[in-house]
Amino acid sequence: MQDEYRTVARAGVHETEVNRSRFLCTLAPAATEQEAQEFVAAVRKEHADANHNCWAYVIGADAAIQKASDDGEPGGTAGVPMLQMLLRRDMRYVVAVVTRYFGGVKLGAGGLIRAYGGAVGEALDALGTLTRRRFRLATVTVDHQRAGKLQNDLRATGREVRDVHYGEAVTLEIGLPDADVDAFRAWLADATAGTAGFEAGGEAYGDA
Repeated sequence: MQDEYRTVARAGVHETEVNRSRFLCTLAPAATEQEAQEFVAAVRKEHADANHNCWAYVIGADAAIQKASDDGEPGGTAGVPMLQMLLRRDMRYVVAVVTRYFGGVKLGAGGLIRAYGGAVGEALDALGTLTRRRFRLATVTVDHQRAGKLQNDLRATGREVRDVHYGEAVTLEIGLPDADVDAFRAWLADATAGTAGFEAGGEAYGDA
């Protein structure tokens, strides 16, 4: 697994104009290829009157799925430069649709490549990106008396409490960098006088 990847901070639209043609780049995070395809379909429906709705997406922390479409523009002048811009910026789990309303001036192949790739780059700058880092999921079990203080201590030391379950004991789900697991075990034993249980789980990604 990749240690970290970047994705778009939020869904949104950024508009640029090149030689009277309007380029609307709509970006969104997408967890799966199906989600990306549904997003593309929704934007195409919204802008059904546009000349082109070109798209590209990258799914997977290792960029395992990469797809793009020129949607009627000359081959390789729209979808590919959009995809290349996403990859150049190390973007993952992201979908981009660039909608073009033709302004009457032909841009030529080079102009199209710059316009479509540039629209994605400008949209990323405008909407912002965030880094997601790989971490180890872990479960901490503690008695009710110590649970409140432990939650406060965890948050005070910058550790993410992802979920809390109250039963006979209190179970806290947390995320830790792999390298911190041993140090955390020692800290936990110290903080709870050795009464808390700790179990390391699988891996996931969270905001860095």
